[in-house]
Amino acid sequence: MNQQMFDQVKAGKGFIAALDQSGGSTPKALKLYGVDESEYSDDAAMFDLIHKMRSRLIQSKVFTGERIVGAILFEMTMQRQIEGIGSAEFLWSKKKIVPFLKVDNGLAAEVNDVQIMKPIPELVGRIAAANKHGVFGTKMRSVINLANAKGIESLVAQQFEIGKEIIAGGLIPIIEPEVNIKNAQKEQAEDILKTYLLNHLNKLSDTQTVMLKLTIPTKANLYQELVAHPRVLKVVALSGGYSRDEANQLLSQNKGVIASFSRALTEGLSAKQNDDQFDALLDSTIQSIYNASVNKN
Repeated sequence: MNQQMFDQVKAGKGFIAALDQSGGSTPKALKLYGVDESEYSDDAAMFDLIHKMRSRLIQSKVFTGERIVGAILFEMTMQRQIEGIGSAEFLWSKKKIVPFLKVDNGLAAEVNDVQIMKPIPELVGRIAAANKHGVFGTKMRSVINLANAKGIESLVAQQFEIGKEIIAGGLIPIIEPEVNIKNAQKEQAEDILKTYLLNHLNKLSDTQTVMLKLTIPTKANLYQELVAHPRVLKVVALSGGYSRDEANQLLSQNKGVIASFSRALTEGLSAKQNDDQFDALLDSTIQSIYNASVNKN
């Protein structure tokens, strides 16, 4: 455990950048960035282009640890280099941004109104690779579509079961049970989720610490018990399909919760912009998300 990274996540001012789009979401991310599917012929070319996009973000003079506490990487990004060194190592050594790794394999089919994670047979290898590259923690996502207590219970149980394996491997897991913002029972689902999260947190030992990545709740400050829980290093929020302005506005109402935005972070950025245009928009975006994370209503 890197104590300097731990302290930065715990007390550092700013937010976590989510740069972990995987194979399924990469075409959409590239299209929003102004790169059409006609501009690449296969997956290899697609991943080259998304790495180029992520590298441009990370290398930008405005993308620094002064406002960005950490960044979540896709496995292929961690395995690639920026300016001749590993991407995760570059984040920490050059930018003082704490690196995290997405470790899940995507979502299983819906059962009991939730989508748990597909099996992760590669988990041991991913933990070893993360440690080799100086990664601090991991992230894994599940989705809640309705307020089904049985489904939510099974989803949270899976997250904590795998989370404990990650802790045993020397990393801090970000547990992400996303509540779909289009969920007609969103508020009820969040109440149920909070109960099961607290149940599992209360069973952790004094040496087991997690982070939580949650949809911004309908009721402001619903998750204050989670923010204050001794086994929780940090609670971060996903943008979940909200526009950046809406996500920032909702986040600002939740004390102690910082952003971990993906699409909302890159909204409006384009491969067609020159570096000055790109940096200017990224700078204003970073500042707006930083303000929502740090300055609370």
